[in-house]
Amino acid sequence: MNISNPAKASDFKSDLKPVWCPGCGDYHVLLSMTKALAELECRPEEVAVISGIGCSSRIPAYLNCYGFHGVHGRSLPLGTGLKVARPDMTVIVAGGDGDGFSIGGNHFLHACRRNIDLTYIVMDNRVYGMTKGQPSPTTEPDWDSALSPGGTGLSPFHPLVIALASGANFVARAFSGDIKGTSNMIVEAVRHPGFSFVEILSPCVTFRPEQREWKSAIHPPTVEPTDDPARAARRIMTDDGFNVGILYRGTRRPYRIGDGVASREVGDLDTAFAI
Repeated sequence: MNISNPAKASDFKSDLKPVWCPGCGDYHVLLSMTKALAELECRPEEVAVISGIGCSSRIPAYLNCYGFHGVHGRSLPLGTGLKVARPDMTVIVAGGDGDGFSIGGNHFLHACRRNIDLTYIVMDNRVYGMTKGQPSPTTEPDWDSALSPGGTGLSPFHPLVIALASGANFVARAFSGDIKGTSNMIVEAVRHPGFSFVEILSPCVTFRPEQREWKSAIHPPTVEPTDDPARAARRIMTDDGFNVGILYRGTRRPYRIGDGVASREVGDLDTAFAI
C-alpha cells in the first residue's frame, strides 16, 4: 500500500449505477462501506467483498475492489475459504436477512464458531425484497401482508443473540441512515480480530413503508460495550431491536491461519487414497 497516496472513498466506487428501489437503505450502506475502506487505508486490490443472493447482495458490483457474487446462502463459506487462502486480504461478506439467516443460517452459526478474521455485514430489512415481499426470518410474527395474512405467528430469528451464542468475537448493530455511524462501525469491526458481525437496519420502503419510522426509533445503547458474554447476552435479550452500537467486543483468539505453505505434496495425497 502506498501510504503517501491513500485511497479515497470515491476510489472504491465502481462505474455501475445501483438499481435498488428509491429510498432503499442499501444506498447508504454502500456509502458507509466506501468511507470505511478509505478510513482503513485499504487499497482496492487489498479488499474482497463476497455476497450471496438478494437486493443487498448486489453490493460487490457497485464497489471497486475484488468481489464475488455467490449462490444463495453460501457467501460465508466463500469468504472463509478466501480468508484462509489469502490471510493478507481484507475480507468482507455482505448480504441480507433472508440470504444470511434462512438458507445461510447454518453457515452463519459455524462462521461465528470458527472465529476467522473476517467481517460479516447483514443489511436487515425484515422482508424478502427481491422476491416481492415475503416474510423473512427476522420478520415480526404479526406483520400482516398479502402473502402472509395476519402474520406468520413465528418467533423471529434474533441474529445478535445467535451470533453471541455461537462465538462471534464482535457483535454490533447500526442504522443505514446514519452513514457516519455505520462507517465507523464497519471500521471497528474490520479492525477487531476474529469474526465480526454487524447487523445494519436497512429499511425496505417499497414493501415495508412503515420502516421509514425507524429513524425515529433508533437510539444509542445505555451502557458501554462489554467483553463479558453473559452481560452482553442480558443486554441483547432485553433490548427493543433498535439499540445501535457495539454490543460485544470479545477477546477470543481468532482461528489460526497457517503461512500458506502446503505441508504435503499432491502426490502424497494420491498415494494415501490409492486402492
